[in-house]
Amino acid sequence: MQIIGVDTGGTFTDLVFQDGPTWRTYKLLSTPRNPAQAVLAGLKFIACGPPRQIIHGSTVATNAILERKGAKTALVTNTGFTDILIIGRQNRSRLYDLFYRREPSIVPPELCFGVPGRILKDGQEHQKFDDASARAVCQEIAAAGVESVAVSFIFSFTNFDHECKMAEMIEDLGIPVSLSHQILSEFREFERTSTTVINAYIGPKMERYLSYLQDNLSAADSLRIMQSNGGGISAETAMKEPVRTILSGPAGGVVGAYEIARNAKHPRLITFDMGGTSTDVSLIDGSLSMTLESEISGYPVRTPMIDIHTVGAGGGSVAAIDSGGSLTVGPESAGADPGPICYGKGNRITVTDANLYLGRLIPEHFLGGNMRLYTERLHEHFERMARRIGLDPMELAEGILAVANANMERAIRVISVERGHDPREFILFAFGGAGGLHAAEMAGHLNIPRVLIPKNPGILSAMGMLMADIVKDYSQTVMLHAGDIGTTVLEEYFHVLQIRGTGDLTQEGINSAHMVMERFLDMRYAGQSYEIITPFALDFIETFHALHQKTYGYRNDKPVEIVNVRLRARGIPQKPVFEKMDDAGRKPPDAAFLDERKVVFDGKRINTSVFKREALGCGNRITGPAVIVEYSSTAILPPQTAARVDEFGNIIIEINTIVA
Repeated sequence: MQIIGVDTGGTFTDLVFQDGPTWRTYKLLSTPRNPAQAVLAGLKFIACGPPRQIIHGSTVATNAILERKGAKTALVTNTGFTDILIIGRQNRSRLYDLFYRREPSIVPPELCFGVPGRILKDGQEHQKFDDASARAVCQEIAAAGVESVAVSFIFSFTNFDHECKMAEMIEDLGIPVSLSHQILSEFREFERTSTTVINAYIGPKMERYLSYLQDNLSAADSLRIMQSNGGGISAETAMKEPVRTILSGPAGGVVGAYEIARNAKHPRLITFDMGGTSTDVSLIDGSLSMTLESEISGYPVRTPMIDIHTVGAGGGSVAAIDSGGSLTVGPESAGADPGPICYGKGNRITVTDANLYLGRLIPEHFLGGNMRLYTERLHEHFERMARRIGLDPMELAEGILAVANANMERAIRVISVERGHDPREFILFAFGGAGGLHAAEMAGHLNIPRVLIPKNPGILSAMGMLMADIVKDYSQTVMLHAGDIGTTVLEEYFHVLQIRGTGDLTQEGINSAHMVMERFLDMRYAGQSYEIITPFALDFIETFHALHQKTYGYRNDKPVEIVNVRLRARGIPQKPVFEKMDDAGRKPPDAAFLDERKVVFDGKRINTSVFKREALGCGNRITGPAVIVEYSSTAILPPQTAARVDEFGNIIIEINTIVA
């Protein structure tokens, strides 16, 4: 069966596929109005016939929330709790903004309905479910033209009888429904409700998108979707629980970086994924970093996700002059249409245009020479903006890159320095279509000693999807005093979750020999408000103490509480194998040298060698300044840097600190 990884980004759609013993790639411009069109066009171009296993990372769920283009959604909860989304936690994201106003809720007040009935924290029924009131609510929902419904009753994670009764009535109307005990079986009613509402809000759009893809694929093809937690799920599961796919594409990149770096013996890395629209960064200290504290468009999402920090800085980020006369870059992006000026249709300067203007992009080698760049269109636009801001056009271009770099450097500091990590102890793993253009200079400013650029960095997110396990996450709130129980009680809770995990992985086509069950506890000291995810071990209390000390610098003698039990069920599919290369010596072959160009570094035009990456071999060394071109990306070696090719074909750039 042909295996194909597909990643849809804001500017390009990337495909990676196996052609005999080798892996091949293809990039094409995305189709923002209907992302599926680019996916199907890419599949048609590579001419891989069925049966095919397609693993897809999609931005459909994310964009539906950010653009407020989800389904018309209603919320059904307990009487007296219909304002839960509006009240939230009363946190203000802009503390000193005197004119701060929250954005309107994705579920307006008139579509928040309350139904009498109440479950207590121990699962006991305090007030019976009112069937007559529930039927009346259903009539209102039908009359309002609602497309999707979220049901979230208080303490439903201990007893979901009332939610199931409500769901039966709503399903009779033919309206899809999301139940909180299925989406997130944990306490904290606001976060559970928010996560369930997000699932309901994006569900119909995700179902239409995936159904459209499946309808245009062969019946022999299978479609799997990347999750935010770094694992894949079937398209059918993604339609039911689309909230788990919000960071679908970026998660694929982090998984790919982790697997490649682990293979090359680099356990500590900072991933730097710079695409056309945004830059995503994540820190890996021996294992993927997971979080439960994610938020999108002001709404908390408590499903497990890879800890990724995103900023609006990419190759398509638009440069502008603000009201104070200062240069800004992003977060607005030119996207795929109209795109940067050099793509032929855009009229606003972008980061890609600045790189081309400075000679850092080689037009005839962009996308292997398959996409024309209109260099002649740049001069007029750069000269006009340079006059407005009082700079030389070349200074403007370098200023655009400096501002973009500063935005991305701040993102890296958020996940490293601000969390107690020293960037000097990590390697910067750069990928994405624009990552190699900026990585070396950023590493110098951050004192990161080395940069790793993998093969085909521009399509790594698509490749990462082929390396991902099938992952199912389960949790259950238990609220236990750790000192009063033993492992036997916890084993009983895990056993229930493990039965669900085994059944779900079996439905995903995984046999028991390829299943791995990982068990965790969410633990905290009594009186604390937040938990630490702790691996379940024989001495789990001491494990928690050690993790707390590592995270916060101290341990406490207060009683320890177990808030949730958590299970991660992993199915291990067949994955790509990376072969080692034979040593080719230090000197690059003559075929690797393409040209010599004038490239601007620090205001000076410097003679710079241009190399073809595909011709470089293991052990080859290159001294900067240099430009290394390949089909999916371009890498820059500034002066005072040097690079070597390792045994897996990765480029390792050694950085001499660049003074800002």
